[in-house]
Amino acid sequence: MKPAPFAWHAPEELAAALALKAVHGGEARFLAGGQSLVPAMNFRVAQPAVLVDLNRVATLDKLEFAEDGTLVIGAMCRYRRIERDAGVLRRLPLLAEALAEVAHPQIRTRGTLAGNLCHADPASEMPAVMLALDARFVLRRQGGEREVAARDFFLGPLATALAEDEILAEIHIPALPPGTGTAFLEVARRRGDYAMMGVAAVLQRGPDGRCVVARLALCSAGPTPVAAERAAASLVGTRLAAADFVAPAAQAAREIDPMGSVQASPAFQRHLACVLVPRVLALAAERAA
Repeated sequence: MKPAPFAWHAPEELAAALALKAVHGGEARFLAGGQSLVPAMNFRVAQPAVLVDLNRVATLDKLEFAEDGTLVIGAMCRYRRIERDAGVLRRLPLLAEALAEVAHPQIRTRGTLAGNLCHADPASEMPAVMLALDARFVLRRQGGEREVAARDFFLGPLATALAEDEILAEIHIPALPPGTGTAFLEVARRRGDYAMMGVAAVLQRGPDGRCVVARLALCSAGPTPVAAERAAASLVGTRLAAADFVAPAAQAAREIDPMGSVQASPAFQRHLACVLVPRVLALAAERAA
């Protein structure tokens, strides 16, 4: 369990890191937290010829709220910092709540949110949470940048919209408006395991108490995180009572396409979705009140 030989570079500026990626292309990989890449290299599933270590690029270690309330998270911001940030806990509680379910504290101390999103494991919690929070990703390359919505970023298992010479430099999560409640629930065999099914919900009540915005996203629900758009749309206009959650749960189970695993069959995963969706909606609705 040793990696194949590789060249190692540790630039101190993002421009230098992007220049290295432009030169080496697919032969180079960025190293952030290394919680997925390093094990893959040790098993020789991944064999990059060049490793561009980002840990000395101070400008990427960013966690701040913009004037409009948008949370900006840099590529080198660790899970644990986000999870413990008072502003995140107060203004984006869904992010902190779901992060607490990611692996173990040792992993979250070292791992990065951006690295997790680029790994694009459909069983991971964070891609689904990004869909629920309507996040946008800033992708940078030498000489330019572009912005991609979370819903367009994940293309398949371990596949994203990142080009060969790009880096996910920043994650932008918009502020939640007043009257919004959020919740995340998952079922896993053991604490820290990948979820057999996980559900994130964002619900906003209008002045009359009725739902005006609903977003529902699931992990371990298909080859990518799944936004259950029809299920969420059916909630708009309701008073978010318990009876209003039955039909969306059944609809969400139809929208997902679980692949199954050694821990859960696709049928059992659909059953879990039917159980979790009403619970997470009830919790988010209560918090929205």
